[in-house]
Amino acid sequence: MLFKEKVLAQFKQLQDEICQGLEALDGKSKFQEDAWSRDGGGGGRTRILEDGNLVEKGGVNFSAVHGVLPEAVLKTLDVSGSNFFATGVSIVLHPNNPHVPIIHMNVRYFELDDGTYWFGGGIDLTPHIIEAPKAADFHQKLKSICDEFNPEFYPEFKKWADDYFFNQHRNETRGVGGIFYDKLTTEKTGLSKDELLDYSVKLGQTFVPAYTAQTENRDLAYSEEERQWQMLRRGRYVEFNLVYDRGTKFGLQTSGRIESILMSLPKNASWLYNYEPTSDAQKFTLDNLKKGIDWLN
Repeated sequence: MLFKEKVLAQFKQLQDEICQGLEALDGKSKFQEDAWSRDGGGGGRTRILEDGNLVEKGGVNFSAVHGVLPEAVLKTLDVSGSNFFATGVSIVLHPNNPHVPIIHMNVRYFELDDGTYWFGGGIDLTPHIIEAPKAADFHQKLKSICDEFNPEFYPEFKKWADDYFFNQHRNETRGVGGIFYDKLTTEKTGLSKDELLDYSVKLGQTFVPAYTAQTENRDLAYSEEERQWQMLRRGRYVEFNLVYDRGTKFGLQTSGRIESILMSLPKNASWLYNYEPTSDAQKFTLDNLKKGIDWLN
């Protein structure tokens, strides 16, 4: 079996496991699958869950695409090989309740016909209202996974996430961060290809338990003011995904399927002119949308 076929099989299984876990967690809605193919080569399985007990809109996507990279992408990636293969699992969940955070995860593998390859991915949390203990719990779970493979991973990838998940035009992070990594190879990490795949899969397998711990307030009552704040925070999320997100840009540049690429956007979001926080919780949230916060101490 070619290595890329091994990655593909494990990522498809990971999608299945995560969807099963999220359906059980939501307790109402089921994922609707949309299998698609790409004209340039490959395809994927887009799975969308809407109007659930927990999730207003969410998606768990699997894709495996191949073909010739456009010249603009070759320059952006600074590579020489032209035929590519890319596969990954991408997740975004937008909950109903403003006391439950938005969450995103992506694990991916990329290779070229000249032998170039790398793994990338990340997972980050975007609370509408930041709760420090929950942020700490989330980061501790990620650190535990990282430490199994390399104790340098968490501090390095945490800083990378702070820098990446950042709305530069707002001068604020997207949320409380998490980890982000890109172009991981054996040469850079000392881990074999199989170990890097194991790391990606184990990170994916921690998604459901990590998010479950964030949903304790899913039935907490909320006011119209808190709902409006949620819509505004979703608006910031949309801004990041459309302006800065690399996955969105790569999908658009390689003629990806638009519905699957934009599944990360919420069902509803808002933008109000010159909005000012109206509660201590909102102010605390804005004060902590900063790089470099050590949520573990």
